[in-house]
Amino acid sequence: MVNLIWMLMIVVGVGYAAVQGEMDAVTKAAFDGAASAVTVCLGLISVLVFWMGMMKIAEDAGIMEKLSRLLAPVIGFLFPDVPRQHPAMGYILSNMSANLLGLGNAATPMGLRAMQELQKLNPDKHTATPAMCTLLALNTASVTLIPTTLIAIRMNYHSAQPAEIVGTTLMATGIATLAAIAADRWFRKRLRRRPPIPRESASKHM
Repeated sequence: MVNLIWMLMIVVGVGYAAVQGEMDAVTKAAFDGAASAVTVCLGLISVLVFWMGMMKIAEDAGIMEKLSRLLAPVIGFLFPDVPRQHPAMGYILSNMSANLLGLGNAATPMGLRAMQELQKLNPDKHTATPAMCTLLALNTASVTLIPTTLIAIRMNYHSAQPAEIVGTTLMATGIATLAAIAADRWFRKRLRRRPPIPRESASKHM
């Protein structure tokens, strides 16, 4: 659906430019955008490599394991239906740690691995479990202590104070995370109150 929306916007924009005789402006904007994208990506490489390397060092030094023990009560509260020693817990912790540092690109692989491990615990392979929904909500609205990617983009565009967004980002992501957790708890309670679907009815819906 998103691809269709983007395609519609592109077609409408190009069509309007053709009617107005501004195709040169469209071509220039396309090339300028491509050049800007390459510049931004190159500027992000150093920051992302640095923080991903730091996470690898922390993992090898055992810091991630200690952090896992420290956050075990919190993760246990957020994911009560996942065994404490299950491999998914480690991937969930890595995903949350990367999001805390604002490393969305580094968090994505860990989130995918966590989903794969959670799928192994899923009795119904065609329906997401509550734990999957919780992980998706937390990954989308994660608290960000250091918005590394945004700071790197602001530095790349020569911002006078690239780190001034730390406070507002922390506040915004903190509120978003609390809202996500509250919604997740509400839906979990609602799911527990819902009566089970009879097997005959379930087979008719298949």
